[in-house]
Amino acid sequence: MMKYMIKPGVLAAMATALMLTTEAQATEGGGSNYAMGAENYLMGALPPPGVYSLIYANRYEADDFKGNGGDSLPIDFSLRASVVAPRLVWVTDKTILGGQLFHAALLPLVDLDVSVNGMSDSNQGVGDLDLTAFALAYHHSPNFHSVVGMDVFVPIGEYDVAEMANIGRNYWGVQAAYAASWVNPTGLNADIKVMYDYNFENDDTDYQSGQELHFDYSLGYGVSPNWVVGVGGYGYKQTTPDKVNGVEIGNEGQAFAIGPSIKYDNGGGFFFSLKYQKELAVENRPEGDAFWIKTIIPF
Repeated sequence: MMKYMIKPGVLAAMATALMLTTEAQATEGGGSNYAMGAENYLMGALPPPGVYSLIYANRYEADDFKGNGGDSLPIDFSLRASVVAPRLVWVTDKTILGGQLFHAALLPLVDLDVSVNGMSDSNQGVGDLDLTAFALAYHHSPNFHSVVGMDVFVPIGEYDVAEMANIGRNYWGVQAAYAASWVNPTGLNADIKVMYDYNFENDDTDYQSGQELHFDYSLGYGVSPNWVVGVGGYGYKQTTPDKVNGVEIGNEGQAFAIGPSIKYDNGGGFFFSLKYQKELAVENRPEGDAFWIKTIIPF
């Protein structure tokens, strides 16, 4: 169960942009604490006890912001974000409820540029901290693995309500997650990670983003003992409306993304995956393209 952040702080910039329109965005700034589609193959399969270093790298670009019904909002904007996010995972030798206990921490480094109706802003720095406070990994068979756990998003990233390009979201969040992986080096590989997010209020804006249900997925085939090729992406649906000063204002968002995905695994603990995903069926959020790299390096 790996987590990652990229669009959260980036899309917070859209809060300012959308003030220029008569339509509102889903969640504050049209973004989320979790970076949709960050996970790929092996998302539910944890390695043996030890300390592991993971690196997520992402490039996200969007030139369209969808409103209610999926129509483009009448604003001229572009969004460009490059992120490198190291994640440290500690898999313990302790067992609780039959599961292998592990903890993790991820801290993204973000470089973002935003342009809206002739106005532009940019920022670089550290984003919000993602802590896997408690998680359990299960190995049901040599092929089937799963993870259940809870993450906490800590708002330490730079935020200024007067700025367009904010790297932090300025509110706490918690996320429950379940991930499962079917792993076959020379056959079918299937992964899904289902998450549910609760967002707390942004004290600087009195805005509380709605609750979010989303999943990352991958489906591929092992063409050799080391290589898997297939597709991956995410699905997203906001389940409760946003609130301002405690009053519901609606604006639930949705999105789906899909694209090609490949994975290399050397069989000794090192692997990397590459994925491109195109966002579709978007409402009340930016619509764009993302390129992901994920790798794990055992100590």
